[in-house]
Amino acid sequence: MAKQLDKIVIVDVEATCWDGNPPPGETNEIIEIGVCLLDVKTLEKEKKTSILVRPTHSKVSEFCTKLTTLTQADVDTGTSFNQACIRLAREFGTPSRTWASYGDYDRGAFERQCRETGIKYPFGKTHINIKNLFAVYNFLSREVGMAEALDIIKYPLEGTHHRGSDDAVNIATILKWILDSRGN
Repeated sequence: MAKQLDKIVIVDVEATCWDGNPPPGETNEIIEIGVCLLDVKTLEKEKKTSILVRPTHSKVSEFCTKLTTLTQADVDTGTSFNQACIRLAREFGTPSRTWASYGDYDRGAFERQCRETGIKYPFGKTHINIKNLFAVYNFLSREVGMAEALDIIKYPLEGTHHRGSDDAVNIATILKWILDSRGN
C-alpha cells in the first residue's frame, strides 16, 4: 500500500488511570481517541473527531474523571476498541498515512492494547513524535509538555486539556507551527 503524504493524522488518546496503582484486576485502557487531520500543503486542520471507547477491563476512576472530564457513563456509550480501530482505518486512512502524537505514549498504548486484545493495529509504520520533534526543532535541552509548547509558540490552549479531540487539535497547531516555519 503506497504511503499517502497529503495529510497527517494527529492522534491523542485518553486512558483509564488512577491516583496510584490500578485496582486489582483492572488495567490501563484507551477510553477516548481524539483525531485531527492536518493537510500538509495548506496546513489546515480538518475533521476534529472524538471516538469514545468502552473499556472492558477497567472502570473510569474519580481521578480519571477529574483529569479528563470523562465519566463511566460517558464511555459506556462508546464503541468497542476493535470498532474504534476499524473506524480509524476506514475514516482516516491510518494504515497508509503518516500519523503523529505528542510523545510516544499514544503509540505505545495502541501497540500494547492491540497486542493484548489480538486486535489489528490500525496504523502504518510511520509515526512522528511531535514532542521530540518540537524540542529538537527549538534547540531545547529537554522535551516539554504540550501546554508548555503552546506557551513557547504563543498559542492559547484550545478546548479542554486531557480531552482527546481538543488535545489533537492543539498538537496539530504545534505541528502546523513547525511546518509553517519551513524555509525560514
